[in-house]
Amino acid sequence: MVIALPLLMWLGYKEVKSQVVQPQAVLVLGGSTARLEREKFTADFARKNPNLPIWITGGSPKKTTERVFAKAGVDPRRLHLDYEAVDTVTNFTTLVDDLEKRGIKSVYLITSDYHMRRACVIGEIVLGSRGIIFKPVSVPSERSPEPIEKSVRDGARALVWMTTGYTGADEAKNKR
Repeated sequence: MVIALPLLMWLGYKEVKSQVVQPQAVLVLGGSTARLEREKFTADFARKNPNLPIWITGGSPKKTTERVFAKAGVDPRRLHLDYEAVDTVTNFTTLVDDLEKRGIKSVYLITSDYHMRRACVIGEIVLGSRGIIFKPVSVPSERSPEPIEKSVRDGARALVWMTTGYTGADEAKNKR
C-alpha cells in the first residue's frame, strides 16, 4: 500500500497534466493501409488545428502523403516527413530528439485504434524520457486491438533503448 500510493499519485498527476497541457504538435505513426486512413484522418485533424506542425514517421510514400494533405488544403510547410523508422519503437526513437530540440513538450499522438495501446506504452517511455507528454487520438478502424504481447515486447525494447540507445532496428532491417 505504501508503494502504491506514490505510484497512483504520479499516474494521477500525469493524467491531469495531459488533459490540461495544450499540444504543440501532431505526431502521426505511419503504417496505415492503402486506403490511407491515418493520413486522411490527420489531414482533417490538421484543418481543425491549423497552427500545429505535423510530424509523420514512416508510412506512405512522400508524394502520396503530400497529395492527401494538399487535397485537404493543409499547408505543406507544416509537414515534417521522416522515413528512418522501421517499426513502432523507431517511430518514436528517430524523432524524439528532434522534438525535444524544437522545445516541443506535448503532442497529439495519432495512430489507428487497434495500434494505440502499443503506441501509448512506447510513447510513455520514449517521449516521457524527454519530458514530452501526449494526448492519444485514435483513427477508427474495424480491427481488433493488437495482442498485449506486442505492447509488452515493444515496451521492453523501449526501455532497452532508454538505457542503451539500442532499438533492435538493425535486426528488423535485416529481416526485410
